[in-house]
Amino acid sequence: MSILVDERSKVLVQGITGREGMVRTRLMRDYGTQVVGGVTPGKGGGEVYGLPVFDTVEEAWERVGPLDASVIFVPAALVKDAALEAIDAGVKFLTIVPDRVPIYDVLEISRRAQQKGARFVGPNTLGLLSPGKAALGMIGGRAETARQWFRPGKVGVTSRSGGMTSAMAYYLTQAGMGQSTIVHVGGDSVVGTAHPEVVELFQNDEQTEMVAMFGEIGTTQEERVADMIELGKFTKPLIAFIGGKAAKSGTRFSHAGAIVEGTRGSYASKVERLRSVGVHIAESIFDIPEIAKRLSS
Repeated sequence: MSILVDERSKVLVQGITGREGMVRTRLMRDYGTQVVGGVTPGKGGGEVYGLPVFDTVEEAWERVGPLDASVIFVPAALVKDAALEAIDAGVKFLTIVPDRVPIYDVLEISRRAQQKGARFVGPNTLGLLSPGKAALGMIGGRAETARQWFRPGKVGVTSRSGGMTSAMAYYLTQAGMGQSTIVHVGGDSVVGTAHPEVVELFQNDEQTEMVAMFGEIGTTQEERVADMIELGKFTKPLIAFIGGKAAKSGTRFSHAGAIVEGTRGSYASKVERLRSVGVHIAESIFDIPEIAKRLSS
């Protein structure tokens, strides 16, 4: 199994005729994702890599059948309209790649998603990838690279950093540890599917036997994962590597979602809380494969 996407998922690309949309559509198709079409208002009737382009998501749904997922590659100011259009058309899972999406827009998308029973990853995300099955977004950059770096296996990967998402999975692969699904939750302070939600999905996934998590300063995502463990809602082995050890209060680390405010969201508070519930703390990214191998033996 995998979480969120597999080879059967029918995927739409919103913004398919833009530069980024075209490049990433090729990546997803070449990797094996079942991309069935795209949407760019005013460009309906055209094609991209042989895929039909529609003016609206509703039109795409009517022409190619029910859609499982949409990947959004439009300017940040247009993300809200694109996401709401997809959700209202019936799409239940969105990958929102762009960064700098206004926080109030994200909150509105989140509210509509909850009302319609939908879910989204991002914004400000590389996306997600189930090795050997499908990719949504831009993880790996090219299909050939993604096939070399990521292999099917039993370790779920969830990360708040795009670079660390790929790096953790790559080093696991090099150590002979494949992945079930790789998820970059997004780098903003408010995201649609944060660590706790991803970890819950991994808990219910038969293929996933353990999870590797990259966390960092800012927000309470990692502490909420610890709460889940304490309540018995997540019972599989968890390896956590937390970034921002040297950051002081008021420091912004890497991106908008990583900023320390007083003692809340600090490196020390996260590590202490995770350790208190039995999480295996990695001091560096290179420790993750070694811990994973030890836990699997």
